[in-house]
Amino acid sequence: MFFTLPDIFYEINIASISLRLILAIIIGGAVGLERGANKHPAGFRTHILVCVGSAIVMLTNQFCFDHFYTAINNGDVVRLGAQVITGVGFLGAGTIIVAGREKVKGLTTAAGLWASACIGLACGIGFYSGAIIGGILIFCSLTVLPKFEEHVYAKSRAINYYLIVDSVTVMRDVSHYIEAHNGSSIEVTLIKVEDANGRLSFNIIAFMPKGTDLKALKHDIELIDGVFIVENY
Repeated sequence: MFFTLPDIFYEINIASISLRLILAIIIGGAVGLERGANKHPAGFRTHILVCVGSAIVMLTNQFCFDHFYTAINNGDVVRLGAQVITGVGFLGAGTIIVAGREKVKGLTTAAGLWASACIGLACGIGFYSGAIIGGILIFCSLTVLPKFEEHVYAKSRAINYYLIVDSVTVMRDVSHYIEAHNGSSIEVTLIKVEDANGRLSFNIIAFMPKGTDLKALKHDIELIDGVFIVENY
């Protein structure tokens, strides 16, 4: 251990609960921002919910050990809780769908379900302070933080577009247009043939220079001859 905090932060009390859960938000949020800014499906709020939920589980586990282990000796008071976590994983998976255009939806909902199960475990064992503080932080993650998330993502240099075009030649024109605006690390993937007319759907990922107006860039791509649809992934 590189440093040691006062004993109060290693016990179950309001100070240690707050510190651990806020730290979970900061670390989980930092990872989520990086993923989301680079257009990965699980972003800021999803990572925060998973991280905070995990912290609540461990806090609840420590609370159980401190308050029940001596009385029950070798009894395992968190065995059923472990089964709840596993079961909710399957429930959460049911909320995740891949939409018709390869878009992943429902990750934040799945994480919210899982985090809610963690809150339920804390409440069920009588870990009131952990459940209340964790519940408030999770609620804030879903209601207050989206505005902050949008602000950060708006400044992202990454673009990730789903396009339906007439032909491979048109897609090449799109790539050249992005290159002409100093786009880098351009990656183009053919997804499928859309219809009998031979229209193709592609995914294109690229990094643009700082200060690029991404809305204007998307609009200009939509105006290229042979481009039918341009959507953000």
